[in-house]
Amino acid sequence: MNTTNIKSFENMRWASFRQPVEFRHTAALEFIEKGPVLDIGCGDGLLMSLLRDKGVESFGVDISDDAVNACVTSGLHVDLIESANTLPFPDASFEDVVMLDVLEHVYDPAPLIEEAHRVSKKYIIVGVPNFSSLPARLQMLFGKIPENNHPKKGHIYWFNWSILRDMLKGKGFHITHRICNAPWEKMPLVGMCMKMLAHIMPNLFALSFVVLCEKV
Repeated sequence: MNTTNIKSFENMRWASFRQPVEFRHTAALEFIEKGPVLDIGCGDGLLMSLLRDKGVESFGVDISDDAVNACVTSGLHVDLIESANTLPFPDASFEDVVMLDVLEHVYDPAPLIEEAHRVSKKYIIVGVPNFSSLPARLQMLFGKIPENNHPKKGHIYWFNWSILRDMLKGKGFHITHRICNAPWEKMPLVGMCMKMLAHIMPNLFALSFVVLCEKV
């Protein structure tokens, strides 16, 4: 899948899909105190709308024409880009640079992380699903394709906690905070145990991660 195919996939996705507020959005909001904020791969602009409600200035970029049109319709500041590997902003332009469920949609996340490093003053916020979670392992055990591996997801690069941590460290970041969600976390007692296990053994028990990273 080359860049053109990824763009076509994203256009098909954003032509009609609109995001609900999910774990990754609420977790990222906990880390953001002031703007300006850059949302890379902003999609329909949900996070930016939530930031606007919070009184935080934000800007977005996306490769999908349909996503950008949805943002513009909502009165958000968004630029259409051909590739996030070269962002149209000067060095240290943003208080926070956010990438939520973005890195797993590109073949090589490294250049994108390097650009986020360049345009952020100090912090980036990254969210990715965990491809080696307990539910994924159980689905494979019973001969099913894990949810995150379905073609409709458009996932290309598979992350777990170890891969994410090492990649960010290799690109000049120190992870200062991590928030995980866990399977069955809304169930009484079971959910409490799952959250604790996700903190202790994130590669197995976390469903996804949202991390705050500081430049070093």
